[in-house]
Amino acid sequence: MSDNIVITKEIIEKQGLLMDEYEKIKKCLGREPNYTELGMFSAMWSEHCSYKNSKPVLALFPTKGKQVIQGPGENAGVVDIGDGLGVVFKIESHNHPSAVQPYEASATGGGGCVRDIFTMGARPIGLLDSLRLGSLKKERVKFLFKNIIKGFTDYANIAGIPVLGGEIYFDESYEGNPLVNAMTVGIVRTKAMIKARASGVNNLVLIVGGATGRDGVEGAAFASSGLDEEAAKKSSAVAIGDPRMGRILREACLELIGKGLVIGMQDMGAAGLICSTSETAYKANTGIEIDISLVPRKEEGMSAYEVMLSESQERMLVIIDRERLEEVKRVFAKWGVPVDVIGRVTDDGMVCVKDYGKVVARVPAASLVEAPVYKRKATRPKYLTKANQLNLAGIKEPKNCNHILLELLDNPTIASKAWVFKHGDPKVAKGVLLGPGSDAGVVAVPGTKKAIAVTTDCNATYCYLDPYKGGQIAVLEAARNLVCSGARPLAITDGINFGNPKNPEVFWQFRQAALGISEACRALNTPVVSGNVSFNNENPKGSVDPTPVVGMVGLIKDKSKIVRQYFKNAGDMILLLGKNKEELGGSEYLKTIHGLKKGRAPGVDLQLEKSVQKTTFQAIERGLVQSAHDCSEGGLAVSLAESCISNPVKKLGAVINLTSRNIRTDALLFGETQSRIVVSVKAKNLKKVLQIAKKNKTPVSIIGEVTGNKLIINSLINISVNDLYKAWCNVIENYLKD
Repeated sequence: MSDNIVITKEIIEKQGLLMDEYEKIKKCLGREPNYTELGMFSAMWSEHCSYKNSKPVLALFPTKGKQVIQGPGENAGVVDIGDGLGVVFKIESHNHPSAVQPYEASATGGGGCVRDIFTMGARPIGLLDSLRLGSLKKERVKFLFKNIIKGFTDYANIAGIPVLGGEIYFDESYEGNPLVNAMTVGIVRTKAMIKARASGVNNLVLIVGGATGRDGVEGAAFASSGLDEEAAKKSSAVAIGDPRMGRILREACLELIGKGLVIGMQDMGAAGLICSTSETAYKANTGIEIDISLVPRKEEGMSAYEVMLSESQERMLVIIDRERLEEVKRVFAKWGVPVDVIGRVTDDGMVCVKDYGKVVARVPAASLVEAPVYKRKATRPKYLTKANQLNLAGIKEPKNCNHILLELLDNPTIASKAWVFKHGDPKVAKGVLLGPGSDAGVVAVPGTKKAIAVTTDCNATYCYLDPYKGGQIAVLEAARNLVCSGARPLAITDGINFGNPKNPEVFWQFRQAALGISEACRALNTPVVSGNVSFNNENPKGSVDPTPVVGMVGLIKDKSKIVRQYFKNAGDMILLLGKNKEELGGSEYLKTIHGLKKGRAPGVDLQLEKSVQKTTFQAIERGLVQSAHDCSEGGLAVSLAESCISNPVKKLGAVINLTSRNIRTDALLFGETQSRIVVSVKAKNLKKVLQIAKKNKTPVSIIGEVTGNKLIINSLINISVNDLYKAWCNVIENYLKD
């Protein structure tokens, strides 16, 4: 691309910019931009980089707390876990690229999130995913799913980072526009934490890691636009990862930080070199001057535009003291990581780009980073009036509940995800105390007796029916999952996935979900410390269901007290914390059995939720709980079935007696009422647990006993654990064999 290109209205709009925005660019510069500069603004003012449509709403989130060391605004969030340590975590999306190049895109999505963690000086200890795809009956969806899983896990295996868990939902809303979110967690010594700052005039600017190519050029703009047929062909906008380089780059950077040789560092992710230079200069109130002729290339003949906007992976921008250059070079040489000096820190606030000494772009860092901010109109969607109507009287109660339970367990959204988990390399799972398949993943904190519990959660059907409640429930269920493992929830990272923000109905969904997340976070003292916004998740049929994914971390002070979701011993008593209610709206039962995506999302009682979680946590801390599993998709019957069959070694039955209290049979068994946890305890500890519940004013009922080789619920369910397991275990694998 040549900077002799005449900039026309067509070119401006192709860059994803409005004509009003172009006028603002001219005002910022005091002149017309050249083509390279236009591309720089296009990338930095894209929604993916600037959050120009979401900032006013994101400001609603609570971001502070005693545990918060670093909130939003850095590469990742950090919360205190004591002993001079912090847990560093972040969620990122890679949605549109995954629809085009699923293997490469899912790999780079995970890899980019890993770099966000170690750029702050943290050692990554685990990865999670949060995936949404269309029906597994469709060949295209099968292709996407196989390759997304393979790309994500291949990168993790080669990079040497264990996959701790995640979530996978299948719904026709995501046909043609899958959602692929990756979350990374790491541990940092808080005194050694590094920020993305280009501090110190005349300090050196280095590019380290992989060479720069044309892959990923315009990736940020691609991620910020709709996924139409033309966009779906843009494979060149998808960057290609190199996990081997990612691994040695990580080790070299961590050693560099450990030796105190780094002043500032930033990953080159979205918008590549222009994002990392402008943001580090802006945050330090300095400027940066680089010469792109010094940037190592993969390809010949690259223009300044392509070099600045390339999103080639496994690259970092590093700021160092020029007096320590030789020390820095020795570290990178030890690990075999390429390093090149490409510029210096200045004091003029400008991002100055040269090519063989000739200035090809000169733009104020502030003008690139301070994109226009829009306050979009919000209108309640028209579809909700009809979607929220559900006449239960018109739905016949099931005559064969055994059949219903088996069919729910055979639903890919509920069924075992073992096919996914088996792609993980067990050799990299050092430190993993509880891997994928339980309520939360748990990994040890090296050098301590502590552990970190992690999860990702969001029920998009609830968000479709009521985004406010859906946002609340995403936070509450994430916290329940952590508590069920024995962890105290600390904070969240948000993965926001919505349609076009210029659509008032979509923006209303987004704002309502953010309000719901905010209220739940305040109630549980789990502030938002990092996150990602992905808009324009649409296909020719319309927007995806609103999907505000919540990634949450929690602290287990004593890793010997970890609790799993499955029943352990015959003779243990089974308790239900919380209340059963007649709620069927938005349930997998309605969707799977009756083909209905209707009703009202389950109700939320924050005080009840806090009470249930507090009782569970206190009972686990006192060593009184044998198993704990929350009730979510599929309701109480599915939760009990999973408690019977998810133990990989020994499956145990249970005899359950439920009091219906005039609740419909299907609502009692398969309704998804919130704030419920199934726990099992030794008979000798029953009284103590009941006392804790009473003290916390937590509703609790003794509902049964672990015994035999069947799940028996009243006279409604009577199925052997072997049959339950057969229905649940190989569902996804069987779909992919077809």
